[in-house]
Formats: sequence, structure tokens, C-alpha cells
Amino acid sequence: MSHSSDQHAPIRKIVIVGGGTAGWMAAASLSRFAQGRSLDITLIESTSIGTVGVGEATIPSIVHFNHSVGLDELEFIRATRASFKLGIQFENWRTPGDKFFHPFADYGIDFSGVEFQHYFYRLRKNNPAADLHDYSIGTQLAKHNNFAQPQENPNNPLADFSYAYHFDAALYAKVLRELSIARGVAHIDQKIEKVNLRESDGFIESVLLDNGQVVAGDLFIDCTGFKGLLIEETLNTGYEDWQKWLLCDGAVAVQSLNTGEPTPYTRVTALDAGWMWQIPLQHRTGNGYVFCSRFLDRKKAEETLLQRISGQPITTPKPFAFKAGRRTKVWNKNCYALGLASGFIEPLESTSISLIQTGITHLLTFFPDTSFDPTMIAEVNRRHQHEMERIRDFIVLHYKLTQRTDTEFWRYCQAMEIPASLAHKIDLFKSSGHILQHEPEAFEKSSWLSIYNGFGIVPARTDNRIDHFSDENIATQLAKIKQTLDQAGRGAVSHAEFIRRHCVAPDFD
Repeated sequence: MSHSSDQHAPIRKIVIVGGGTAGWMAAASLSRFAQGRSLDITLIESTSIGTVGVGEATIPSIVHFNHSVGLDELEFIRATRASFKLGIQFENWRTPGDKFFHPFADYGIDFSGVEFQHYFYRLRKNNPAADLHDYSIGTQLAKHNNFAQPQENPNNPLADFSYAYHFDAALYAKVLRELSIARGVAHIDQKIEKVNLRESDGFIESVLLDNGQVVAGDLFIDCTGFKGLLIEETLNTGYEDWQKWLLCDGAVAVQSLNTGEPTPYTRVTALDAGWMWQIPLQHRTGNGYVFCSRFLDRKKAEETLLQRISGQPITTPKPFAFKAGRRTKVWNKNCYALGLASGFIEPLESTSISLIQTGITHLLTFFPDTSFDPTMIAEVNRRHQHEMERIRDFIVLHYKLTQRTDTEFWRYCQAMEIPASLAHKIDLFKSSGHILQHEPEAFEKSSWLSIYNGFGIVPARTDNRIDHFSDENIATQLAKIKQTLDQAGRGAVSHAEFIRRHCVAPDFD
């Protein structure tokens, strides 16, 4: 770390350690931030080490991130062989044979300052067959395997809804690498031999590479994955274990040939000791089994996965081991952890890449000078803790609400104690239909509603502010919404046709 007589001198040198999705997202965003500033950015990675690289499904915040770093959406989709993601289809989670959809789009319309679900549950009292899925444009598009981009006409039901992507993580890192290097990011392909600390305060001063080169910096970004070379192995920051709530500690992944047109959604299927993902790209499908090693060994998990994939495998199954939890500090001294180095929550709701994005946002919001103000560092660590805990609660919700009792794994999940923060949210919804959020959260209220509804949780009462509306009036208004969304969902082009028209990858021209 460079010395300055001025303790508040600007940061001049950023060193990103580790490539992959996290490293190159950081490089792309920081290189955009650096424009017009005297700021050098170096990324060090060893291509011989490799990356995890299975984070191929995302949530809607990725759309904003790509725009913020200057990626054209359709060019990005072609380059990463991406498909669109309207949400996630859950299969066998509530009970074997059951399925429900978690769309990224909102449900219905809020009336008179009261959220839509209260009107829906009033309707359902008189019409038990009423289906919440009828009131989401995302679900209606997905039901027909259709897709449309949001329209500018505010009177169109397609005017405002969210979506995300499925993409090849290695190709995404390549796109961001090319973008970053074109903006002046220095790229070094070497292993790190040693991390050097400053004697006076234990800050990271430099890293020694295996070719003898020493790279010094003011701010170090740790993107070295689970091992946390800087944040943990060097600074001994600490890790908070969440495995008592999130039992799964392993995964095996394999890619397969497509057997049909890619769906505009991810499929996640509950299995005996965890769940399976299926992520459709333009050129292949990503598959994986996330499991708990207490109830299933890796060999059996691999056999189960290979039996259940629909297309011919094109890679060898790749295993991963992990521990759900978070780093006790994401920012320690002059080291900032991103991606798997900052913690890990299983990819059930595709949050890994969004956590990288928000980590970058927090860093840019509280970008330091060489004094490394402890108050700013503390606020970033508080925000990271808040975000991780709220995502943790959302994932635990999927396991806790299950009605499955067919295996030991699911019986444990149903009976387990859960965080008090989550228990309060569930109790509030069951009692009153209100959905609680603390500050901004990764998942909007509509996402919580999707999961409550999917697992059959119905509130005991609705908001008393709608008591003066007649049942007939509510039924009429909701019927109009349902009809409009149904027509819009049916009328859009197929997902595959949209890709063919606008953003098919060059390999498929």
C-alpha cells in the first residue's frame, strides 16, 4: 500500500485478485468509475486455477448492471448465448407432484394504497379456485413459453415488468474482460506466491507473484472464491456458519444438449436430499444437484443427476463443496471481498451474481481514500450483513414451508428452528396478509407472495381498508386484470422466436 503524508489522499491503485464472474464484474464497473480519475486497476488471476463458473441464472438487477457498465443488451445475449428468464418454476417442493411459479413481475395492481394480495384473498374467500398466477404477466408469458420486452405504453400490460437472463458464465466473464482491458485495466495471468502486509497496521501492502513480480496497491479486491486468499487466509476475518438452517453443503453440475427450445424460466425440482436445477441457454442446458451430504453421498447425487437430465451430457459431472454462511466482514482494513469470498448462499434463487453487483455498488457508494474511514467501512459491513441475512431468510422459507415428510431431509427442514427475523415475517403474513421488508431487500414483496402462495399459506384476514369494497366490485376489477394479462401472455411471440429475430448467437445463425 502506498504511503502519503496526506492521510486522506485519493486511492491511486486498485488490485483485483481473482478473475471469473466476480473479478471481471468488479473490473468492468471500476473501470467505468475510473474514467476521468487518476486510478490504475490491475486484475491478477491464474487461468490454471479455474473458477466455479456455474452461476448461470440471475435475478433482474443484472439488467441494470449490464447497462451501467455499457453493455448493449442484445449484443450481450448473443455473446453469452443467453436466454431470457421470467422467473423460476418450482416442482415437488410443497408436495411430490406439485408445482408453482415464482415470476419476477408484480401481481395485479395496488388500489387505494392497499397492496394487491389483499384484494386477491378477498376474492378467494368466495372463489377458492382463484389462482394468483392469473395476475402476473411474467407467469402468463412463461405459461406459453413466450417472451416480450417491456413496452413504453403505460396502458399496455407489458409496460413494466422485470426479467433476468440465463447465460454462459465463462462467456460473460470473457465479455467483461474484453471490455475492461479496452478501458485500461491491466491483466496479469500469474499465481500469487505470497501476500505482504504492512507492519505498522496489518494492511495489505502488495502481493508477490510466482514469477517474482511484486504488485503493490492501495485497495485490494478479493475475488478468490471460497478460499478467500486475502480476506480470510491472510486477514483471518472469520466466517458465520448458517448450515443449521441451510443444510445443503455440496453440489454436482453437468451440462447437456438441449432437447427442445429453451424455456424462458429456470426449473428447480425438489429431490430426496436437496434439489436439481435446469438452466436453458441457447446452445445447451446447465444442470445440477444441490444436496446435503448428511443424507446423500456425492456418488449417489451424481448418479441421480445423470438419470434425470433430459439431454445427452456434454461435460463430465463437476463436484463442489461449500458451507452456507457469510464472512463476518466483507471489508477488512484495505481488503474488500466480492463473490464467493464474501460468503455463500445456495443458488436456489440465483442470488450469487446479484450479491457481487450490490457489493460493487456499496464500494462505489462509500469509495474510500487512503484513510479508510472506519465509519464508512462499518456501514458497508452492516449493509452486507443485512442483505445476506434477508436473502438467507428467503431461501430458508422454501425449506421451512414444505409439507414433504417422505425423506429424513425434508422432515428435518419442516421441523427445524428458523431465524427469529423470518419467523416474524411468516407470522405477520399468516395473520394479516401483510408482507414485511426491512430497508431495500434483494427480493421484492411480490417474490415473498409467490412463495407463500406456492406453499399454500393463506392469511387469516385482509387489510381492513378494503372492507368497504363490495365482493362484486373486487371480482369485476380482478376479472379485467386477468383477461388483459391472459391476452398479453398469449399474444406475445415465443421465447425461441424472439431470440431468433433479435439476438441469436452467431453459432446458430
